This record gives sequence, C-alpha cells and structure tokens, in this order.
Amino acid sequence: MQTTVDNVLNNDPPETQDRSARAAGDENLLPQKTRIMGRVSYLFAWMGGCVSIGTFTMGSSIVGTLNLLQAVLAIAIGCLFIGIALAINGAAGYKYGIPFMVQARSCFGFGGTRIPGLVRAVPALVWYGFQSWIGAGALNAVAATLFGYDNPVLFFIVFQLLQIALSVLGFKGIKWLENVGVVFIICALLYMFFSVIDRYGDEITANLVNVEGTWGLPFWGATMLFLGIYSTMILNVSDYSREHTEGSSPGLMVTIYSMSILPVTLFMGLIGLMVSGATGVTDPIKVFASAVDNTPLMVITLVFIAFAQVTTNVLNNVIPPTYVLMDVFKIPFKLAAIVVGLAAFLTFPWLLARDESAHGLQLFVQVYSAFLGPIFAIMAVDYYILRNRRLTLSQLYDEQGPYRGINPAAVAALTGGVIVALIFSAVSWYASLVPTGLIYYFLMRHWPACARFMQ
Repeated sequence: MQTTVDNVLNNDPPETQDRSARAAGDENLLPQKTRIMGRVSYLFAWMGGCVSIGTFTMGSSIVGTLNLLQAVLAIAIGCLFIGIALAINGAAGYKYGIPFMVQARSCFGFGGTRIPGLVRAVPALVWYGFQSWIGAGALNAVAATLFGYDNPVLFFIVFQLLQIALSVLGFKGIKWLENVGVVFIICALLYMFFSVIDRYGDEITANLVNVEGTWGLPFWGATMLFLGIYSTMILNVSDYSREHTEGSSPGLMVTIYSMSILPVTLFMGLIGLMVSGATGVTDPIKVFASAVDNTPLMVITLVFIAFAQVTTNVLNNVIPPTYVLMDVFKIPFKLAAIVVGLAAFLTFPWLLARDESAHGLQLFVQVYSAFLGPIFAIMAVDYYILRNRRLTLSQLYDEQGPYRGINPAAVAALTGGVIVALIFSAVSWYASLVPTGLIYYFLMRHWPACARFMQ
C-alpha cells in the first residue's frame, strides 16, 4: 500500500503509478489526479442522482401533518441544510482528491473506518434494492399495459443486472448517464407536477391547503426527513467532490449542491404529498400512474420512473458500499460493484414497496440518520477545528502510522451522539450534532489514548 501512495505523492510517471495501483487493487482509493466533472456536469450529476423514490414516499408520509405551504418550506429548509453539509464534508475530498473511506482515517483510524463505512453502506443497499424494485415494477407495468405480460420478478432480475453493468463503468459512465438523463427527468417532473394539480386540484385544496398543519416539532421533523434521504450522501460526498474540477469556492459549492437538489426534491416530495393527500395512495407506481390520464403518457411516465432509479442508484447507492468493500477486503472496483449489486437482491425490497410501508420508511430514515449525523459531526470537527483543514496524505495511507488501529475518541463520541439522537428520534440528525462534536473535541484534546491521532 505505501509503495503505491509514494508513487502518487512523489509524482512518478503515470504508467508506474498505474502498475502499482493495479497491484494493490485499490487505484480508486488513491488521491484523484484527473478530474472529469466541470461545474455543469457536477450539477447535472447531483440533480439526476437526487431522483429518489424515497422522496415521494417521504412526501406521502407527512400527509395529515403539514399543509401544502409548510411542506414546501420544510423541503426548502431541508435542502439548504443538505447543501451546506455537503459543502462542509466534501471540502477535504475536493481539496486532496481523496474518497470518504480515506478521509475518515484521520478521525476513526484505519481499523475504525469500517464503522462509518458499514453504517453508510447499509442504507445504501436498502435504498438500492427498494429503488430497483420500483424501477422494475414500472417496466413491468409498461409490459402489462402494452403487451399483457406481467412478471415483476423477471423484470427485477433483468433491471438489477443492467444496473450492475452500468456500475462497472465507474464515474465515466455515471457522468454520461446523468448528463443525458437530467433533461428528461426535469421535463417529466414538471409535467407530472402540473398534471397532478390539474387532476386533483379540488382534493388538494380541501386536504392540503385549507388545513392548519403545524409549525412545531413535526415541521422540523419533516425537514429532517427530506434531509435524511440525502444524509447518506452527506457522509461520503468526498467520493463525488474529488471528481469535480478545481476552482470552485465553498460558497459556489453550496450553491451547486442546493440548486441541484432543491428543484428535484421539491417536485418529487410535493407530487407524493399531493397524490397521497388526494387519493390516499402511497405506492410509488400507483402514485405515478395517478398523475397522468392517458395510456401513452402513463407509459412515458413509467419509463421515467425506471430511468430515474438507474441514475440515482448508480451514483448514490453503488459507489459508497463499493468503496467500503474495496477498503475492507482489498478487492478491485469492478468486482466490488458486482458484489454490491448482487447483495441488493437480499434486501427484500418488495416488502418496503407496499402501501403500508410509507411510515416504516420514515422510521428507517430517522434511525439511520441517528448514526449518520454523529459521524458527520466527528468528521467536521476533526477536519475544520482540530486539523484546521490540513491533512498529511502520506499518513492517511500509512497503515502503521499515527492513524493505525481504531480511534477511541471517535467511537465514544459516536456512541454518545447516537444515544442522544435516538432519544430525539424525530429530529435525530440535528439532535446528534452538538453533543457528538463536543464529546469528540474534548476527548481528542484530553484523552492520552488519542494523542497519536493528533500528530
């Protein structure tokens, strides 16, 4: 491992670096030297990657809690927090070209990075399976409508194999997929949004506009639900920011993140909210089918669902667990991507797609956010306060250096943060930040067992 990193840091010829990287089996974990996403491509990648069926489900889950205005503000506030958090945690990856699993070594240690890695990988796999099932269901509905052929299991298998093939292409394939797909996605969302208003205007007015709602804890809980959909991406944003070309200021990065996430999340969350509020339907396929009123447009809409799942899964739910497998088991990128794709079959996504599952998914987001929030706080305090935004790359790749083993301060702070977050589960991500950050800072400054991590 150290030989590979020394080649990169000492500016050895590219062919020497490539040979050493292949020998180590971890070239995708090395500092990024060639960046392929400009500002427009990066914005499009995030915009396409945010088309999550989970956003529809979260919209459906707040029916009866917020009115339409409160829902709009909750989504907007959640997206602003997301943009700020992405810029904060992605700064190290953007500056040094390192992925999340390498960035986390400075605060968790080489052995300890398995903790945030696995915490990040579990929800990614669940969302991967869930969204693949929804995408396959959309294609199955198209086949049933046009040809009378109904076989959801077969479509799920074929759809998942297609995504695995696209995942193997890595970020070059992702860039092409997102840049081409985002225009189609935005047009489809606009059409569905106005179609829902036209079709269910009276019901929306009665059930979502002319109701009191609340500005209390449930409102802030709703902001966290929409933030929680992306709290997984907040954690490993360095996996993406390292691909963005240099020259963007922190303020510009916040703008890129917020402006890419807000329109997609707003349209999708409101479509789920309005259709469920008007009809009581929460199944994503039925929600989409209810948004259009003729067969050709319904077919186009269902194809959009399937395509949107591919763009989101390949960017958000494949890369993170793939890098975890590479770091833990030292296997190459393509093999890791294939293993992740096959593991998604084992998440039983058909159980999550039932009508009664909307509130279950809401609870799922609250629980995993209780773990992701503390990890974000630890990484932010470590990089900005303790290290003043300075990292030593050679130490991050030296398994026998100061970051060897597990950092007990990070484990203790994570444990304390999770306990607080679970107590305030409705706003778990928010509630965890300050306690976790304070515990981690105090232990790193005063616990002798953590002294070597501060070298």
